[in-house]
Amino acid sequence: MSAQFKTHAASSSDGDDKHGPDDELLLAALLDGMDAALCAFDADGVVTHWNREAERILGWTHQEAVGRKGLAGWAVREADAEQVEARLLGAMHAPGRQVHEFALLKKDGGRVLVRTQSSGVSGADGRPTGVYCAFSEVHAQIDLERSIALSEGLFEEATWGVVLVDADLRPAVVNVSAASAFRVSRTTMLGRPLGELIDHGVEELEGALQHVLAEGPPTTPSDIWVTLRSARGSDREQDQEGGSGGTRRCWRSGFLRLSSPLAEEPAPLGVAWLFQDVTESKRLEQEAARLRFRDNQLHRAARAASECEDPMEAATIHLDFALAGFADHALLDLVLHSDGAGDGEDGEHGQPDGDAARGAAGDDSAEAGPPRLVRVAATPASASPAPDPVSGHQQGLPCGIPVSYAENHPALQALKRCGSVRASVGGAATARAFPGRAAKDGGQGAGEGGSVLEGWAAARKWPEGTLHGLCAVLRSRGRTLGVVTLLRGSSRRSFDRADAAYAEDIAVRIAAAVDLAQLARRR
Repeated sequence: MSAQFKTHAASSSDGDDKHGPDDELLLAALLDGMDAALCAFDADGVVTHWNREAERILGWTHQEAVGRKGLAGWAVREADAEQVEARLLGAMHAPGRQVHEFALLKKDGGRVLVRTQSSGVSGADGRPTGVYCAFSEVHAQIDLERSIALSEGLFEEATWGVVLVDADLRPAVVNVSAASAFRVSRTTMLGRPLGELIDHGVEELEGALQHVLAEGPPTTPSDIWVTLRSARGSDREQDQEGGSGGTRRCWRSGFLRLSSPLAEEPAPLGVAWLFQDVTESKRLEQEAARLRFRDNQLHRAARAASECEDPMEAATIHLDFALAGFADHALLDLVLHSDGAGDGEDGEHGQPDGDAARGAAGDDSAEAGPPRLVRVAATPASASPAPDPVSGHQQGLPCGIPVSYAENHPALQALKRCGSVRASVGGAATARAFPGRAAKDGGQGAGEGGSVLEGWAAARKWPEGTLHGLCAVLRSRGRTLGVVTLLRGSSRRSFDRADAAYAEDIAVRIAAAVDLAQLARRR
């Protein structure tokens, strides 16, 4: 660089005085505008250049430094000067850049550890004419290197997903973990709108990114539930197999607004989005909370039922408590006896036994046909016409006109199996129970979906708007007493196995109350 400066000076003195001073000013401006400190030496070790950053670090001005021979006594201690100058000037005869760390003296007497990069300067004839040395404080250099290493580590080896989103909310840089979470390659994500990668949850995510760009990052991480477009096919397959839909993921997300350190005014470059998949832990938390709530409901229902003198009132209380957070409607149907009253001399013969309830292949059961059910309770009351106290039940003993359920109704299936039966619009259970209607519904167009749903609920004698049903059999002392039916509308998901287990717990308590009412009536 010293040679380059001399070349400019020589050219200006050879007649091109018009441009020479401008070149010197340009070179001085470039040196003073550098972020790194810079000094230069000629072949004899005399300081020829000294920029403002070097003046800031060491305190020696340009006028005080330029022209000095070597660094001994003013920029380096006398004891260290020979070794330091030998390394610096040795760069004139060594290829490439030489990196060293020295302790330099400041004008106020203090010492500062710097990291230097020195390189030789050759003249037009190829002979070394000097050396330039760029240096900075070691701690600043280390901070820069740490920042670079951190950036590379985040985008290569981090277990968290890291996505750098630009101001247009499009991924600009993606690490391996993020690409794996999105189930695409890293290059596939770059430059694409998030809506092409995420099916459900993209509005919440884009809203969070826009808030960070405008207002800054939130103080705490947020949990965002998303469904990926790349996994919709596998999600449909899981739904058809009765799975829980594993493509819906919960990502615990943190956001950082990125601004350019070189801009005079803060101008956002984008958002760094860091996220981790916490789906399993969130589902476990939700399941634990749901179990605590349901256990509490069963406990409250038992305490309330224990205060009832009438056992049938206790049964309806269990039915009312079953609705909270679980279903929209509940129906209670009891088995109608073949004698019309079911009040035989022997109470044990007043109800079907276990084998009859399971549909045993005996001749008598085949001739008797499916059991008949009478509606004795419904909650909420507006969901179904209230049963007549005379025709509906008498102290827990069903009588009157039975409900006209179809042969393969879920309630009758629950009686036959002595267990719980789930049914949903278009589900496998529906296809088994009503194969003809399921085929018809499947062939309807999307525009006729409303009539299909209404017809599905009406065919099962369920309230309008019902999309999911769960029937649990009432069993007490080895006898089948009836069926409790729990129904959900469009605002709730379909019933799963855990829901069926909870319904069976409810059915056990209702069956005990109904059995007690019938025993009291017979006596």
